[in-house]
Amino acid sequence: MNDLFSKGGAASGATYTAADIEVLEGLEPVRRRPGMYIGGTDENALHHLAAEILDNAMDEAVAGHADRIEVTLEPGNWLTVRDNGRGIPTDPHPKFPKLSALEVIFTTLHSGGKFSGKAYDTSGGLHGVGSSVVNALSERLEVEVARDRTLFTQAYARGKAITKLKHAGAVHNRRGTTIRFRPDPEIFGRQEFSAARLYRLCRSKAYLYRGVEIRWACDPALAKEEVPAQATLHFPGGLADFLATAIERRSQVTPAPYTGEASFAENAQGEKWGRCEWALAWLEQGDGFLSTYANTIPTPQGGTHEAGLRAALVKGLRAYGELKKEKRAASVTAEDLFGGMAGMLSVFIRDPQFQGQTKDRLTSPEASRLVEAALRDHFDHWLAGDPNTADNLLAWAIERAEERIRRREQKDTPRKSATRKLRLPGKLADCARESAEGTELFLVEGDSAGGSAKQARDRETQAVLPLRGKILNVASASADKLRQNQELKDLIEALGCGAGERFDIGKLRYGRVVIMTDADVDGAHIAALLMTFFYKELPELVRQGRVHLAQPPLYRLQAGGKSVYAMDDRDRERLLKTEFKPNQKVEVSRFKGLGEMPPASLKETTMDPRKRTLLKVVLPPEDRARTSELMEALMGRRPELRFKFIQEQAAKLDTEDLDV
Repeated sequence: MNDLFSKGGAASGATYTAADIEVLEGLEPVRRRPGMYIGGTDENALHHLAAEILDNAMDEAVAGHADRIEVTLEPGNWLTVRDNGRGIPTDPHPKFPKLSALEVIFTTLHSGGKFSGKAYDTSGGLHGVGSSVVNALSERLEVEVARDRTLFTQAYARGKAITKLKHAGAVHNRRGTTIRFRPDPEIFGRQEFSAARLYRLCRSKAYLYRGVEIRWACDPALAKEEVPAQATLHFPGGLADFLATAIERRSQVTPAPYTGEASFAENAQGEKWGRCEWALAWLEQGDGFLSTYANTIPTPQGGTHEAGLRAALVKGLRAYGELKKEKRAASVTAEDLFGGMAGMLSVFIRDPQFQGQTKDRLTSPEASRLVEAALRDHFDHWLAGDPNTADNLLAWAIERAEERIRRREQKDTPRKSATRKLRLPGKLADCARESAEGTELFLVEGDSAGGSAKQARDRETQAVLPLRGKILNVASASADKLRQNQELKDLIEALGCGAGERFDIGKLRYGRVVIMTDADVDGAHIAALLMTFFYKELPELVRQGRVHLAQPPLYRLQAGGKSVYAMDDRDRERLLKTEFKPNQKVEVSRFKGLGEMPPASLKETTMDPRKRTLLKVVLPPEDRARTSELMEALMGRRPELRFKFIQEQAAKLDTEDLDV
């Protein structure tokens, strides 16, 4: 056996010994794998650095030790955050007596004052990695601490202290921490902070905690119409102020929004769990939104606090319906009550648990129970205190419930039964809506593009089916090959309406089919093969205008916080001249394919119905014969017809449009 193992090792051409085991020290793991700590190195990750530092300042404010925060964006991608809190401790750390507590916090992972709960009742920073991660991923970071009437300073570069902790003299009438940093281009490339995004972040924090004043400033060159060069953000009304601005001039079901705040019950040890605040409005028309926060941290994916809110409102409204002897109230669900609701929920709890370091979702089990208990009692009193308002809200919710039930009964094909017949395990990402009305099936090339599309889609109405490579050319394939082709069988099964003689438009499971391929020659070829398939096997879909081509961009142009997308080379040159200043340095990125396009960009440019452009595939009714001849020439079995077509069209072609 020993001989066998030694021969195997020799054959592999590699050795594996203790010397191959690396031990990463200090903050080197952060620089090697930033995605583990901030979710990547894209624009979202870059701004996560700013959020981490601002969250620390907000923790001081929420704890009652600060009431003012200053945020300044300077030229050169420098960001400064200053608070008037207690100031980070600068005395020697008991475990590392040669280092100050300040240096430990900025150079050691999992160090901070938020583990025990003694320094902060509630906080957004939990893992002790925020400040140290920002330091590790900054080209330079400078700290000033005004504490005990003394100013202390220290500087760092890429996670390491480059100066000693210095006494910078006595200060009067000043306290708190100032952090100034510049993200490392080695990690983030040429990306720069967006003034608009930072301003929105500061404004949301000011709404979330009414006891803080945030002073915003940026270089005048970065200021735009929606971003002032200077602003003082303070909202005594908290979330109610934000909601009033967000739904301004929109008609509401109730005379005024439902707003309030409540403290949670104490735990078994007599400690306070925290509190919650909410502002909710039901809209007569249009879609709403629900933004949730935990300890001022945005939770875009919701979580247990949102579950508590849903349970409290649905149970409360149903209970009110029972008191009014309205039997139809039992049919109201969260979908009915929340579908047209605009609102915000903010909770402050001890030791919250989030999903991942980026904290997109709250997972604390007790949050659901605490929020439901606090809101349910308050909501019951609100309904009972104004019967007219409560009656209007109940009637509105019942109308939505009945409409939902009618749509379900009138649907052409029961989606659940159809889905069970699909032989597409792991491939078709179906949408949630049961009716075909308003739904879309996106056909993409490969699992990579499928992964991006699944993240970018609207799960309610958009389904995604990845196809493997170039599908069969049905114009030149035999009937047997067509029946045996798994990719086309999967596609027909997903559509549910059959093909050829078995085609039945009444069984179509989606309102629209969107062919979404890469913006290159291969993508165009795949799109042509798919259009050929629909023309030959499902022509009625084309005649009814249900087949569309997505228009993904080929380039992204970025400069000074501004991003625009170009469809092709000519569009790129046009945008460079019209959207940017002369001699401005513009970063041009070419998307190699949909699979490499960030989901946010894919959604913004190609999948969001409010912003995208679709090309409808149509059959000119006045010239059907010519259409058949052209299809046969381009996609049929006779290459001489394609060669003749190319010769005839070559003289008309602009060589600048060639992609070779």
